[in-house]
Amino acid sequence: MDEILNSELSSLGINDFLINAEKYTNNIFTNLNIKELFYDSLSGNIGNNLRHIGIFDIFSREFTEATGVAISVLIIIIIHSIFKAIIEGLDNSGVSKIAYFIQYLLITTIIINSMVSIIEITKSTISNIVDFMNLLMPFMTTLMLTTGMVTTTSIMEPILLFMISFIGNFINLFIIPLLLVSITINVVSNFSDKIQLNRLSKFLESSIIWILGIILTIFASTLSLQGTLTNSVDTVANKTAKMAVSNLIPIVGKIMGDTVDSVIGCANILKNSIGTIGIIIIIGIVIIPIIKILALCITFKMVASVTEVISDTKIVNLLDKASDSYKVLLAILFSVSIMFIVGLSIVLKITNSSLIR
Repeated sequence: MDEILNSELSSLGINDFLINAEKYTNNIFTNLNIKELFYDSLSGNIGNNLRHIGIFDIFSREFTEATGVAISVLIIIIIHSIFKAIIEGLDNSGVSKIAYFIQYLLITTIIINSMVSIIEITKSTISNIVDFMNLLMPFMTTLMLTTGMVTTTSIMEPILLFMISFIGNFINLFIIPLLLVSITINVVSNFSDKIQLNRLSKFLESSIIWILGIILTIFASTLSLQGTLTNSVDTVANKTAKMAVSNLIPIVGKIMGDTVDSVIGCANILKNSIGTIGIIIIIGIVIIPIIKILALCITFKMVASVTEVISDTKIVNLLDKASDSYKVLLAILFSVSIMFIVGLSIVLKITNSSLIR
């Protein structure tokens, strides 16, 4: 078994794949060695490597940065409240409006700068996931071929590669611009009582969530149905081939059939390990952006709650809407990562169920 594994490791170029795959996580988890993780996964033990990835440090760092942004907004609101109390005492409405507009402009600037930065991170993260999946799936299909999944591989590979590229481009070129429109509407709508577009903004955000849900459903359903249909064909073909080798070749047929079983079993172990590594790397790619967005979402919601007593209603609504926009970005990243993790899991399950027994 070990000799077959080592032979397939060297012939399939797995070490080169692991080196390329590590580029997606080496800036995030400096203590995580993908190659060691892969070799541990062959024996079913990956806990030791995952124990020292430093999730707590990432949480504390991102929440500290988000708290800094929230404190800036809070300071502006407190200063404006003090000035507002002084100006109202002087009965000067013109200066009060100017002070409000300055406050709104400053807070809007902070929110937009933060939002633009997060959107760029989100787009970059989605591009990284798509690039990694384009690296992973051809390699996975090669391993699937070595397990005898000829029909499944020939049909699922083009479907997977097409859907991965389509989903990444669709989100970057349509979903995120739609969210930008929603954010702009929120800023404009809360600037003046004469322009009220809150319902349109809410409609756009809910539409994004529905679209993501539909895409996720279509992606998972297509893989499941296609895999189920082709799985039975490959299972029958593999069993027929094994029976033919065992019965038609005299003397050594049984030995050759058992050898084929061993080779296919080793290839399946490698495929499952590569799939596990793929899922871990996808999580590694999205974990920091997700924590960063979650931290900003929570802190902006807390600032809106804390300042509700001393701040203008429009400012509170603006902060609430900013928090809601971060929720949509969070939903986008969650959907993409879950979509591809579910896709990998379905591929692994389908190919495992068709092994020759």
